[in-house]
Formats: sequence, C-alpha cells, structure tokens
Amino acid sequence: MEIFGLSLETIYLYALIISGSLIILYVLFGDMLEGAGEALGILHPVLILAFITFMSASGYLFELLTSLNSLFIMVISAVIALGLDTLLNVFVLIPLSSAEESLAYSEDSLRGRIATVLISIPEDGYGEILIESYSGRISKPAACFHNGVIREGEKVLVVDIKDGVLFVVPENRIGIDKGELK
Repeated sequence: MEIFGLSLETIYLYALIISGSLIILYVLFGDMLEGAGEALGILHPVLILAFITFMSASGYLFELLTSLNSLFIMVISAVIALGLDTLLNVFVLIPLSSAEESLAYSEDSLRGRIATVLISIPEDGYGEILIESYSGRISKPAACFHNGVIREGEKVLVVDIKDGVLFVVPENRIGIDKGELK
C-alpha cells in the first residue's frame, strides 16, 4: 500500500526517525516547555511522542517482516503502542513526578524539627545546624532564640524562621509541662 507515492514502510520509518528525534530534543530542552505538559493534562508531550515512536517502530517491523494486511498492522501497532505507553506512564513518568515532590521541603516544614549544631552559635551571632531526614541532610544558618550560646554538637529544636535563618533553642531547655520554652 502507498500513500502520497511512499510505501507504508517508508512512512513508518520517517515517523520513527522524526518522533525519536523529537523525544531526544524534548528530554534535553523540555524544561523550557514545562507548562505545555501541564496544560494538556493527561496528554503529556512525552506520552504523545512515545506513542508515535512505538507505533511507527512496530508498524515498520510488521510491514518489513510480515505479509499481513496494512490496516491490520496499523491496528496491531496502535494496540502495542497504547500498551507500551501505558506502561511508560505508570512505571516511569508517574513515579518520577512524585519523586521530585518528595525531595522538596519548605522552610515552614523545618519548624519543630530536631537538629545538630555544626558550627557553634555565639551570643547574638550566627552558626550552622544540620537537619537529617529520610531524603537527605539539610544545612542551614541558625541563631539562638534567646540570644544565648549553643556549643557544637548540641541537639537543638527549630522554633522560628526569619529571612532564611532558623532560630533554635537547646533541646534541654524545652519545657514539656507547660508547653513553653524555658
């Protein structure tokens, strides 16, 4: 079968080369088009290009290696591409999108966390603390909430955050009975 004077094998091959090239370009420069994927909703550009790539690759192979009807080959290729696209979405794209969110933190989420002093915090000065979590370690500048001295290695509690500086109190100064800071 021919369309526009080209055999279906050639059309499938051209579609494979073009869609494969576009996927590579999208992977390299996709951050510039990040909003396009969100605007389309479920039809993410990677899924559309992967569908075309999978369909053209399987169509090309079936046209080249079998003597099946071209319309039947197109239907089989579409089913194969839909299946592979679904697997790509469920097992690769969805886990990757949720993994990015799980590593992010906000400064407000640091309030109430226990940390270790890396660099001693002098009176009316700044030091550095280390907060450990499941996703890694966070090092932030810190100052004492009561303008006292906190030595290196002490455990502290983050009580406030202003302009990127975490205000902390030593863990042994936390009043549990009244819920206040001593």
